[in-house]
Amino acid sequence: MNLPSRSAPLTLLRCSGLLAWALAGATALAQTSPGPAAYPGMLQVEVDATDLDHRIFQVRQRLPVLPGPLTLYFPRWLPGQHAPNGDVSRLAGLVIKAGGQALPWARDPADTHAFLLTVPPGVHELDLGFGHLSPVSPDSGRVLATRQMLNVQWQSLLLYPAGPPASGITVQASLRLPEGWSYATALRAERSDGAQLRFAPVSLETLVDSPVFAGQHFKRFALDADAAAQPVVLHLMADSAAALAASEAQIDAHRRLVQQADKLFGLRRFAHYDFLLALSDELGGIGLEHHQSSENGVNLKYFEAWDKGVGDRELLPHEYAHAWNGKFRRPAGQSTRHFNEPMGNALLWLYEGQTEYWGRLLAVRSGLVSAQLSRERLAQMVASLDSRAGRQWRNLQDTTHEPVISARNGQRDWRDWQRTGGEYYSESVLIWLDADTLIRERSGGARSLDDFAAHFFNPPGSAGQTGPLPYSFDDIVAALDAVQPHDWARFLRDRLDGHGPGAPLDGLARAGWRLAWRDTPSDDFKANEAQWKFTDLGHSIGLFLGEGGKLSGVRWDGPAFRAGLAPGMTLVAVNQLAYKADRLKAAIGANPDGKAPIELLVRDGERFKTVRIDWRGGQRYPVLERIEGQPDLLTVLMGAR
Repeated sequence: MNLPSRSAPLTLLRCSGLLAWALAGATALAQTSPGPAAYPGMLQVEVDATDLDHRIFQVRQRLPVLPGPLTLYFPRWLPGQHAPNGDVSRLAGLVIKAGGQALPWARDPADTHAFLLTVPPGVHELDLGFGHLSPVSPDSGRVLATRQMLNVQWQSLLLYPAGPPASGITVQASLRLPEGWSYATALRAERSDGAQLRFAPVSLETLVDSPVFAGQHFKRFALDADAAAQPVVLHLMADSAAALAASEAQIDAHRRLVQQADKLFGLRRFAHYDFLLALSDELGGIGLEHHQSSENGVNLKYFEAWDKGVGDRELLPHEYAHAWNGKFRRPAGQSTRHFNEPMGNALLWLYEGQTEYWGRLLAVRSGLVSAQLSRERLAQMVASLDSRAGRQWRNLQDTTHEPVISARNGQRDWRDWQRTGGEYYSESVLIWLDADTLIRERSGGARSLDDFAAHFFNPPGSAGQTGPLPYSFDDIVAALDAVQPHDWARFLRDRLDGHGPGAPLDGLARAGWRLAWRDTPSDDFKANEAQWKFTDLGHSIGLFLGEGGKLSGVRWDGPAFRAGLAPGMTLVAVNQLAYKADRLKAAIGANPDGKAPIELLVRDGERFKTVRIDWRGGQRYPVLERIEGQPDLLTVLMGAR
């Protein structure tokens, strides 16, 4: 590929008068004209992904244009992330040419993701060249390329013209991969010449929605017995060939996931679907939905010890459910014209929250996760949410703003006081469990939230449609009411706008279960600690510790908080002995009568201090226990259809 030289002549960039005219004209165009409904021509983007030494993706684009002011956008608001996370800082070496001559451009001072220029008279095509400097280590961002594999995300590899909607811009993409690598994507190749791929033209909207996984070690599994119809395929890549080993029973569970989703959602809202699953300790982890595929990155042990913990096996069911909830049916605020128009996140408690609910159920219904392990994971979630101090001041609805508030910086030192965007996922599970069990109770078991899914994701007249089909709050209420008459608007608003205290646990009780405590952790609790290499003592003294005794979290107003501990400190000693996790756990259980308070030596920067915690509750780990005399609806709704 002949990419523009970094030393290309930039004579025109020095012509200040022409540049000022370009800025003024382009800014005026961006502010006053919505542009044509469709792009006049086909945009071409060629990506060279072979520089694994530097992890740089080289990009060349050809853009049909009309003479006059032009604004080019770098995608900023990314679907599935609900936030302005497009990282334009990784674009470098941008050169724009017309007829071999470099054109002046400037960044819009009011919008860092917009590039302004003027196309000279008589010019009808531009050549663009730049590099995408992907992270070289986890310290600088999510790693997209390793020696064994890479993840191509088109939104970081193109500029597009302002004006037309993303659905109205036709793009043909080409990709050069390292020799001998295999790949997977929802795109379909028009031509393959060794490592050089050329994909069939699609809209810009579809291209950005169709990432590529590629690597040395690859396996493919058909998940649909009728592959000729709307095939669903699981594509695996890994750091090594050995990590791809999966039993037939494990692959069968993924096949049952497809079957159970069919029974839940009805019509498939895609022509084909490709699970992209990377098993790696080097490529950055991810779980991101797309209409006809999903990007999924987990650790190498995905297929190991399925009987010990849930692991990452709720991920694929969640992302697959998004093909219906979030892609086919989409909140009106998420249905934007292009990738630089702000999104509205007010309905993420359905988009993400109900998808999380279905993902958990589909994981059990398919056999990816056992019912016992699912209950253990649910107990941890319930316990965490029920003790969430932040609900005193911040309701669940407000957390839907979190993707924008914390865009590209999700660190929270006091997570249970500040509350995070993750809560419109997890707490919404409890809201939808409440709705599900209420429908079952009111209908005498004749109907459930499954009926809502069948109705809401298959509205009248939608056969053959793939969307997006927007919805509003009123649409959600109407669909619930069609399944079971109730004051659903008040039901939802009470739970979304309320301040507790405590998590919404009516649905759990109606399902025949309640939160309880014991002094030993569940299998999933232990597996979770082992996977993420931390020690969770949040429900006793209120501490979360990483490796080396680093305090990764302190529960707001808990015993450790009141003793003066904070995240970032390091626990050095327990009762005058060097810190070990088991030593601290033993000390927590040794003070039932208050005669053996826990003495901790902590380091805070260059200073040391000793604190005492008089905790008498012993070790506390959450568990769900049956409510005597109450029907076990939880087991019913987890059952395969």
